[in-house]
Amino acid sequence: MNEIPVEKSQGLLMIVSAPSGAGKTSICRKILQMFPNVRFSVSCTTRPPRPGETDGKDYEFISTEEFRERIARGEFVEWVENYGQLYGTSRKTMNAFLKQGFDLILDVEPRGAKAIREQCPQGVLIFILPPSLSDLKSRLSRRGENGAVMANRLQSSLDEIREALWYDYIIFNDRLEDAVDRFRAVYIAERSRRDRFTERIEAFFKDE
Repeated sequence: MNEIPVEKSQGLLMIVSAPSGAGKTSICRKILQMFPNVRFSVSCTTRPPRPGETDGKDYEFISTEEFRERIARGEFVEWVENYGQLYGTSRKTMNAFLKQGFDLILDVEPRGAKAIREQCPQGVLIFILPPSLSDLKSRLSRRGENGAVMANRLQSSLDEIREALWYDYIIFNDRLEDAVDRFRAVYIAERSRRDRFTERIEAFFKDE
């Protein structure tokens, strides 16, 4: 795959993954509230909306036919199929936010994160984990699903956790406030990297 070129003024891309029940959504919402320049990329999906979800805010809900047409046109920077439903990240939407200078959070699973890393090596990969296996089981059990569904979710979560070792940062969500602080620290550090300020530093010497 071809890499997507990055400009110095371009926004920071943060690719976030987590097993089900790790608290990823709550953490990302807190970060969005703290930093006005951070945006959240709304994924496309073929699954029906759940109660309380809004089209264009939580997901862009489209038909399977339209989704596959977009795949054929190369409109997704990544896409996956889960439980018979399709999910994907719009290449156009992602690039538009970044080129406008907004920092962007992508919520994708490891397969999608790997595809994005191949095309956007400048992206920062963050994996959010519950503090322990017992805590993960407890969080999943609170969903009220039957035993077979819960067992399937647990196995899927463990499969995803195996992929965490190639991410750039790991954040354990043992307490929401602490996990948000860790995410905030990662964001500020990445925003302060030297290569983002090369031109600004060189400007000190232009009139010497």
